[in-house]
Amino acid sequence: SLYVSEYFSQSAQKLSFYSWYGNAKLFRFHVPEDTVLLRWLLQASRGKGPECTDMEVTVHFRYGAPPVINPLGTRFPANATIRPSYNISITLSSAVQNTTFVNITTPAAGDWFIAAHLPEAAGRIEVKGFSTPCPYIFQADMFVLRLTDTPVLEPGVAMPQTIVSPAKPLHVKVFVPKHAAGMRFELRSCMTSEQKACAVRVVLGSITLPQSFQRIVTCMGSVNCSLALDSPPWEKWLQIMVESLSAANVSVSVEMLASFTACRPGSTNSFLNFSSLNQSQTGPRPGSAGAAGSFTLSSGEASRNASNQRSFCLQNQPIVREDLDVVSVRYRLLNGPSVPVNSLSPTLLLLNLNTGMDSGGSLVVSLLLNKTSVSLANATVVACVSAASPVLSLNATQNCSTAFFQGYPLSVKTSSAEAMLIVLYPQTDVWFLSLQLICPKGQGECNTAEAKVTIFAYLTPCFNDCGPYGQCSLLRRHGYLYAGCSCKAGWGGWSCTDNTKAQSVGAQNLATLLLTLSNLMFLPAIAVAVYRYYLVEASVYTYTMFFSTFYHACDQPGVAVMCIMDYDTLQYCDFLGSVVSIWVTILCMSCVKKILKYVLFVLGTLLIAMSLQLDRRGVWNMMGPCLFALIIMIAAWVYHGVKRRHCYPSSWKRWVFYLVPGITLAFIAISVYAFMETNENYYYTHSIWHVLVACSVAFLLPPRDKRKKPWAWSKKLTCRYQICQNDREELYAVT
Repeated sequence: SLYVSEYFSQSAQKLSFYSWYGNAKLFRFHVPEDTVLLRWLLQASRGKGPECTDMEVTVHFRYGAPPVINPLGTRFPANATIRPSYNISITLSSAVQNTTFVNITTPAAGDWFIAAHLPEAAGRIEVKGFSTPCPYIFQADMFVLRLTDTPVLEPGVAMPQTIVSPAKPLHVKVFVPKHAAGMRFELRSCMTSEQKACAVRVVLGSITLPQSFQRIVTCMGSVNCSLALDSPPWEKWLQIMVESLSAANVSVSVEMLASFTACRPGSTNSFLNFSSLNQSQTGPRPGSAGAAGSFTLSSGEASRNASNQRSFCLQNQPIVREDLDVVSVRYRLLNGPSVPVNSLSPTLLLLNLNTGMDSGGSLVVSLLLNKTSVSLANATVVACVSAASPVLSLNATQNCSTAFFQGYPLSVKTSSAEAMLIVLYPQTDVWFLSLQLICPKGQGECNTAEAKVTIFAYLTPCFNDCGPYGQCSLLRRHGYLYAGCSCKAGWGGWSCTDNTKAQSVGAQNLATLLLTLSNLMFLPAIAVAVYRYYLVEASVYTYTMFFSTFYHACDQPGVAVMCIMDYDTLQYCDFLGSVVSIWVTILCMSCVKKILKYVLFVLGTLLIAMSLQLDRRGVWNMMGPCLFALIIMIAAWVYHGVKRRHCYPSSWKRWVFYLVPGITLAFIAISVYAFMETNENYYYTHSIWHVLVACSVAFLLPPRDKRKKPWAWSKKLTCRYQICQNDREELYAVT
C-alpha cells in the first residue's frame, strides 16, 4: 500500500479564562478520506513575566461538531442531550512551553473540532492598562497518514487479501448504499504462510470522539467468522481493518465478503406537490389546545393500508429544508405538520444537516400526539433521532441505536402527548427521525390503528434565544460560524436556564437604583459650581450625571432595564462625560486666564472624544488628560507662588478643609475603580465610585472670584433701576 502524509496547521490563539463558551478557542480541521492515522500536535505556552503562574489548559475534542463542554458544572436546559466531551489537560508549570501528542488510528473522515480554554475566570473587572495579564498561547497542528490505493470490497464479491505482517494491518473499504437495512461481513479461508490456523482481529468502522462505536471481532482458527450490522451509515464508505495476531514475519491470507440487506421504502405521496411549498404550515403547535383526533380507522381503510405497508420496510415523508438565516433552518412537511404513524413500518423523516455550517446551532425536534380512542389508550408512539442512518426496528429493540451511532429516543402517548428533544451542536451529517406505533399487548393489536403526530423540527443558533437573562452571540473562527449564550444577572448554563446563582428581581432593582441614583451626588457639585459662577463646569457635570444615569439604567441585565437611546451611544456619552469632567475640574483648579482655560476646555474635549473613539476602555484615555491637566495646574500654581512669593493656595483652611479631603476622595475613588470591582460587587463598588468622584469635585472646585458678587436674586428683584456697576466698564460718549 502507498501511504501519503499530510500536515495541516492553523494560527495560534490567545487563551482566555472560562466564563462562557465564547472564551473557548475553537480549531476546525478536515480529515481526508482513507486516513489511517491522525496525530495532533498541541503546543501550549505562556509569557515569561512575573505575573505568569502555573496554569492548566483544558483541551476538548469532538468529531463532526464543536465539543459540548461544561467546565462550570452548570445545568443544561430540559430535554437537551448531554454527552460529555473527550478532553485532556496540559499543565504549564516550570516550563514555558508544553508539547503534547494525541494519536487516533482510523479516524472518521470529515470535520474535527478542538476547543481549548483556561480555568474558570476569577470575575475581577480589570481596567485596561492598570495590570498586564499573562499571555497563554495555544496552537494545534494536525498530521495525517492516509492510503492512496485502499482496496474496495464490492458487495457480494469475495475478495482474497494477504496480511504481510502484524505491523502492517490490512485496510479495505466498502460503500454502503442508500436504504441498506443491514450488512453482513464474513471472513473466510483464513490461513497463515506456515499452513497453520490463523488469528486475526477485524475492526469495522472509524473512531469518532467523544464516543466511538467501532465493531471488533476476533477470529481464531480456520472457522469462518462473521459480523452483522443493523442500519449501517447510508451512502458512506465503511472502513474495515484486519490485523494479524500471529507471530512476526508470518503472513496471513484471508477472503472477505460483504453483503447487504436492502430496505424497500414507501412514500405516502410519490409525486412532489410543489404547490404546497408556498403554503404556510397550519395546525396546532406543541402545547396548544384543539389537537384532537383518533388512532382508529375504518375497517376498510385499515385493511387497504395494511396490505400496502407490509411490502415496505419504512414510509418516507416528503420534507423541505428552508434556510432562514445563519445557523437557522426550518423543516417543512409537504403533507402538513401531522404525519401518520402505524405499527407495520416506521415513518421516516430526513433532516439534512450536512452543509458543513449547521453544526454550530441547536437542533430542536418537537412531537405532539393527537388524542387517541379509549380502545388504544395504552398505545405509544416511539421515535428516534439518529445521524447517518435511521433506526428501522423500533418495535423490536426500542434502544434507538444504529450500527455506529447511539440515537436519541422520544416517546409520546395519551398521558404525555408532548415530547421535545434538543441536540446541542449536532454533528455534520444527514439526520433521520423514525416513528412507529407500539402496543403493550403486541403488534397485532396495532395493525388496524394509525396515530397522527404533529412534528416541528428546526435548527436555531441558540435555544429559546438564551432566555430573558442571556444574549445569543454569533461566534466565528475563520469561515466557520457557531453560536453561544452569554448569561447575565447571575444566571448560567448552556442556554442561561440555571438559576442557582441568579439574582432575584429585588436584587436587580436594587442594583439599578444604586447605579443610577448614585449619580445624583453630582447635584451638590453642580450647585457649588453654579454658586461660584463656574457655569461651563456645571453644564459638564450635568451632562455627565444625565448620561451616566441612563447608561447604567440601560446596561443592567434582567428585567430592570430602561434605554432611552442606543446602548452604544449612551456608553460613549457616559465615558466622554466622565473624562471631560475630570479634565475641566483640574483646569478650573489651575486658575489660569479665562481665555486660556476655555481654549483648553474645547481643545481637550475634542482630543478626548477622538481617543475614546479609538479605544473606549483604555486607561490612558482617562489618565492622559488627568496627567496633562495636573501638569498645567502644578505649573500655574508654581507661577502664582513665585509671583506672590508665598505658597499657593495661600490659605491653610483651603488646604485642610477642601483640597486634602477632595484629593483623598479622588484617590480612594480611583483605587475602588481600578482594583476592587468584580462581577459580583460591581453594582455597589461602582456606585461608591460615583459618590466619591462627585464629592471630590465639590471639594476641589476653587472659591469664587472675589471681584464677583454672589448670586443675590432678592436684591436684584427689588432694584427698580440699575444704570451701571463699578466693574471697570468703560463708558463712551458720542459727540
